Amino acid sequence: MALNQTQQIAKLLDDKKHILITFRKNGNGDAIASAVALLLFLEKKGKRADIICHDFVLPKQYRFLKHADAIKNAVLDLQKFIITLDVKETGVKELSYDMKDEKLRIFVTPKSGMLSRDSVRTAQSDFTYDLIITVNTQDLASLGALYDSNTELFYKTPIVNIDHENANEHFGHVNATDITATSTAEVLYGLLKQLGEEYIDEHVATALLTGMIAATHSFKAPNVKPTTLAIAGKLMQMGGNRDYIVENLYRTRTVAALKLWGKALAHLEHDKRIGLVSTIITRDDFVRSGADEHDLKDIVVELISNSPEAKIILLLHEHPKAGDSPVVHGMLSVEKQFDAQKLVQPFKPTGNKGQASFVISGKTLKQAEEEVVGEIKKQLQ
Repeated sequence: MALNQTQQIAKLLDDKKHILITFRKNGNGDAIASAVALLLFLEKKGKRADIICHDFVLPKQYRFLKHADAIKNAVLDLQKFIITLDVKETGVKELSYDMKDEKLRIFVTPKSGMLSRDSVRTAQSDFTYDLIITVNTQDLASLGALYDSNTELFYKTPIVNIDHENANEHFGHVNATDITATSTAEVLYGLLKQLGEEYIDEHVATALLTGMIAATHSFKAPNVKPTTLAIAGKLMQMGGNRDYIVENLYRTRTVAALKLWGKALAHLEHDKRIGLVSTIITRDDFVRSGADEHDLKDIVVELISNSPEAKIILLLHEHPKAGDSPVVHGMLSVEKQFDAQKLVQPFKPTGNKGQASFVISGKTLKQAEEEVVGEIKKQLQ
């Protein structure tokens, strides 16, 4: 009899020894919190697991999550290269090595007789990870260099794909996706509950609730359903600390970040006809506020949360450390009926259907704004 989805995942977890958890480059709070919740859950089950996201920098507001600081930004020790030397007849008197011209040289002195090339065998070990779980990731390409530089790992290793986006390409061997859910954390809760509700302690519950709050902007999103609120209530009963989460996500803004938010509001433009809310941040805004680029994601979140009528959110900013040639970074966030990457395709964006980022060089902030807004309007016609 065929196994259902949960049974397939349970069997994979039982069989595998070291699990890689990953999410798309520039992952949002839902991705971060879901990955952490999964890591904590697997640890409670006695499983070895690592979270890796290419070029990841942990946003300050998520440092409160247990083990969030364990997220790695690169793969280490993916495989071992094994050199086997048959010394049955000769024994080993001395072993040493050195580096010359970026080449490792290994010196083996036998106790007796001679060693030859026929005595040497080389091999590669199995991959460190024997199972991959992706969260809040629509396709493998959005993993960036983690996938591009390790395609063999992803080709040879079973993948469990957990997501709630309708743009998900179902690239996993098992795809736990639900487009009716408001967040990946909500999908993950349903899965973990079936895999072992007893392992959902207060830390796992807090991480899951964090993902749901981040994805729904504290349950203000229009797609929040009674089932969403019921799950949030259940997680609070399990120890999820809503007040602690809200305090960290929304009430710990630095003075510098609040000043930058003020600058963003001062430059705000709203095109009601197409539902576009846009703003710009100049290099002087960074200097005068004392903020940096890490505060920009918070501004996008605030714009989404405080602009319920907006369908498309655009933030353009000058690179605070650019030289003589101007560099403008763009961040675009859209509702589900749009495709962020397609709307700004000429600017070679990275990201996914819901969120995209891009860079424009050699143009002033004003020129870039006119060009990007013009392209968005053109795509929507």
